[in-house]
Parts: sequence; C-alpha cells; structure tokens
Amino acid sequence: MAAVQTPNPFRVFDALNSFHRTFALKAAIELDLFRHIAAGATRVAELSARLQASQKGVRVLCDYLTTCGFLQKHGDAYALAADTALFLDSKSPAYVGSGVFFLAHPRNVALFADLTEAVRRGGTPHGRGNLDAEAPIWVDFARWMAPLSALAAGALADAVNRPGQAMKVLDIAAGHGAYGLAIARLNPRAEIYAQDWKNVLALARERAEQAGAAERYHLIPGDAFEVELGSGYDVALLPNFLHHFDHAANVGLLRRVRAALAPGGRAAVVEFVPDDDRVTPAPAAAFSLTMLATTEHGDAYTLGELDAMLREAGFTATSARTVGPQTLLLAET
Repeated sequence: MAAVQTPNPFRVFDALNSFHRTFALKAAIELDLFRHIAAGATRVAELSARLQASQKGVRVLCDYLTTCGFLQKHGDAYALAADTALFLDSKSPAYVGSGVFFLAHPRNVALFADLTEAVRRGGTPHGRGNLDAEAPIWVDFARWMAPLSALAAGALADAVNRPGQAMKVLDIAAGHGAYGLAIARLNPRAEIYAQDWKNVLALARERAEQAGAAERYHLIPGDAFEVELGSGYDVALLPNFLHHFDHAANVGLLRRVRAALAPGGRAAVVEFVPDDDRVTPAPAAAFSLTMLATTEHGDAYTLGELDAMLREAGFTATSARTVGPQTLLLAET
C-alpha cells in the first residue's frame, strides 16, 4: 500500500521566501565569495578577512548557501558544489554569475512587484515595461549577460556559418554582441551588421574590438521596427527578441528581416520555447511569467506559434534544435 502523504505548507513557505535565494546568491557574487573558497579560504575567519566582511555575516551567508546546495560544509570548512565551482567561481571559464546583475536588476524586481496588476491587464502596468527607447537596463543586459548566452551563441554560429565563404550577417537586437561575434570568430570573412539602440551598441562595439573583429563589425543604431536595415544578408539573427512582442508585431518585423535577406538567406531565431501544454519544459514555460511582468505584450511562444509567424512573414520552411534550455530555429526564404 502506498504511503499517504500529509499535505504541509513547506512548498508555500519555500516559495514565499524564494527571493532570499536570489539575494543571497547576489551577495555572494558581489563579495566574490566562491572564488575565495576555490582559492583555499574555506573557514569563516579566513573568508571574513579576505572579503572584509563580518564573521557573523560570512557564517550566516555560507550556512544559508549550504542549505541551498551551492556550498558543502564539512566540520567548520566550506567547499563548492560541482556546479558552483564551474559556473560561479569568477575564475572559471564557464562563469555566469554576472547574470545576476541583470536578472535581479532593481528595474526587473520592481516590475515583478506589480505582477498582480500585470495579471489583470495581461502585461506590465508600466507603459512599455523595459522596451522604452534607449532604456538603460539594456546596457546592463549587454554588460552582464554575455556569458549566459555563450552556449546558444556557439550553437547558432556552427549552424549558420559558411566556412571559407564571405558572409553578410544582420544581428537584430545585438545586445552584448555574443551571437554575431561567435560567427565572426568562426569565419574571418564574415561581416557583422549589429542593430540595437545606440547606447547598447557602444558596448557591443567594445566587445568587437576585444575580439579583434572591429573592422568587420558595423553598427545600425535605432529601432528594429523602423531603422533602415540594409539588404543582401546571408543570415539574419534574432536572438531572444521575438518574445518581447505579440504575434502581429513579430510578423511585421520578420517581414522586414526577410526583405533584407539575399535570395537563399536564412533567419536564425533563439527563444525559450515551451511545449504545447505550456508547462514543460519548466525553464521555457516559466519564461512566460517574465514577459508578463516586464513587457506590454510579450510571451514565450510554442514552436507552432513561432513557425506560424515565420511562414506568415514569407519564410518557407523551419527547422528546430534544442540548445540547453532554449531552442534554435532556422527559417528559409
């Protein structure tokens, strides 16, 4: 006979306190706690001296992070969990901790604080949310989120690259530039045309200079729905952009993108794509809530919905592959 589980409020309590994990992790990243533990400072007194923080504060933070699974505790010594060592030690080549400065940005937190009204309206009650022209939050996005895009950027570059051939690449909402620059690194004959707000492109340009691709990195400042995009592109990149808008707006944008492509050109779309049930897989399904809180009309779209947008815009065929928690769609003209 199966054991009867007695309902308890632990899941409710955990959810109500879940913001504690976000800000504990943010504090640890700001203090560079994980790097110091990886470097051998494993006890409170040592960590307190290196972090220039109180012993009580360090103890409480480390114990809390242990309860969350980010740290392990053996006696009075702390160690990094395997995923913490890989992704949160700032010396690790796979470090993604900087993403907390965008994901827990005060602007995003404030928009989520009004989620009740967003549910009533079907979108943020704060105008266009994060989509105002030259919104400073997108500079912060470009500054902090590139490491979290590395996996999808590399997969996209591999999928669309034409080894040894000249390529003209349009990068819509280029942001940190990771997607276009991944192609530029693979193909020294690729010319990247990055579109975004002027304040964001200043940072993308810096990244291009650091990558040694500045001479092949061209800027298209302005609104993706209005600015002249140019023509003759072999591929157009739309990474993490369509989810900010509704179906009609996306079809209009995709028509503009298709018109900018050369015959035989392709569009490459990266998105969080939930299954048709809209509750699996969890990371993609949960992304709908982010769009509800932070945009006026955005959503996480199913594969069928994205395919319909692309076909309505004039693309003839699409294919999809999973890239970590996201999906890469390739659309043919």
